[in-house]
Amino acid sequence: MLKAKAKFIIGQPVRHRLFGFRGVIFDVDPRFANTEEWYQSIPADVRPSKDQPFYHLFAESPDKSPYIAYVSEQNLVPDSEEGTDPIGHPDFDEIFGDLENGRYVPREQMN
Repeated sequence: MLKAKAKFIIGQPVRHRLFGFRGVIFDVDPRFANTEEWYQSIPADVRPSKDQPFYHLFAESPDKSPYIAYVSEQNLVPDSEEGTDPIGHPDFDEIFGDLENGRYVPREQMN
């Protein structure tokens, strides 16, 4: 069953529920839209359903290495740690501005 609405929004800081890495959402797919090869590479015991929103994140590993992550909604939780630094991804500042009301405002919405 396909969920009608995404739980998280563009610019929202999140954490991976299982692996703990941090990220900021920059795009949302209403359901899985990556390759079957990528999907099958996820261990079967933690492989999420395809029928849910999937999020593209500017992510940061625990050692602060930046990367792009693609994560199912069921594996995300809000990152509500006050005072944490923004994600150190090289494309982050090009897309997002300041943190307002718990989310980073996309530059295209600023003015």
